[in-house]
Amino acid sequence: MATPNYSYEKRQRELAKKRKNEEKRQRKLQNKSEGGQAEQPDEAGEGAEGAEPGSDSGETPTAAG
Repeated sequence: MATPNYSYEKRQRELAKKRKNEEKRQRKLQNKSEGGQAEQPDEAGEGAEGAEPGSDSGETPTAAG
């Protein structure tokens, strides 16, 4: 029976961690670049349902009464 190659397994774990951290870093950069631009229209779209586009109430139309 062959003996386990621990250094190979360790290297594979290290590469997996490195790959995962790189993906996480890319996701954060993507969210950061899209976050400042994409979040504002989403919030306006959710909060302004049924309201006039120019009104800045900040709340739903039912909260004004």
